[in-house]
Amino acid sequence: MKHFYLIANEVKDPEGLYTEKITAYLEKHGGKVTRIDNTDCKGMDEIAGKRHSEENGACALVLGGDGTLLRAARNMIDKDIPLLGINLGTLGYLAEVESGAIEPALNKLLADEYTREERMMLVGRVKKQDREEENIALNDIVISRFGSLQILTLHIYVNGQFLNSFSADGMIVATPTGSTGYNMSAGGPVVEPAANLLLLTPICPHTLNARSIVLAPEDEIRIEIPQGKDGRLQEVEANFDGSHKIKLETGDSIVVRKATKTTGILKVNTESFLTVLHKKMSE
Repeated sequence: MKHFYLIANEVKDPEGLYTEKITAYLEKHGGKVTRIDNTDCKGMDEIAGKRHSEENGACALVLGGDGTLLRAARNMIDKDIPLLGINLGTLGYLAEVESGAIEPALNKLLADEYTREERMMLVGRVKKQDREEENIALNDIVISRFGSLQILTLHIYVNGQFLNSFSADGMIVATPTGSTGYNMSAGGPVVEPAANLLLLTPICPHTLNARSIVLAPEDEIRIEIPQGKDGRLQEVEANFDGSHKIKLETGDSIVVRKATKTTGILKVNTESFLTVLHKKMSE
């Protein structure tokens, strides 16, 4: 691998020390480095028209934490360039390379000693009374309350069939990659990232028998926003990977399904997912 796109979180690397160190190391060893803006991946347009074969052997190094990598995955969905996360934050499941092991990881990339995993993504189509809007997520799409702290009522349909009406603080639709995120915090199961399934997890359900539900990847989930208690207007947010938000209210709905595109994640470590999980949970 010779071509590297470098996406750095300026908050995690405020003086650019890691950015400069990685750039210098790669260029010293024959690599070409192109720096990309972290906010919207501005600068990637230059490769949009190139043939895939010309970019074969390229990857994007994402410096920061899981949030930075999630943002990069969303912004680069049409580029077909895999990502490698370098963790400059605290607890990261997606960014597998720690700050103290950067050079060995770069050596493996330069020597083509890596594997590529394809991670499934979600697409959510928000249907409002006056318009529709669609967006994607690598980790999860979260429906949560907006405004006052009141219990939400959500009607859930799977493949057009009514599943249940939930009273909760919200609902999480997660991928296997996102199972270690908000889903895990809400009591949902931890899933091997290479799995192919959908997770439906209520947030703080106001019942004793609400559990996470594991669905097939081909299933389609529709979440409707009905009237609240005593006919009140309900206002919620659809949150895509913790960044992009869309406001919904009574009468609106969102349909979530598996996206046709995937995100490529590079692996340079030989540790299994369970080993990494054990380390993270012991920190």
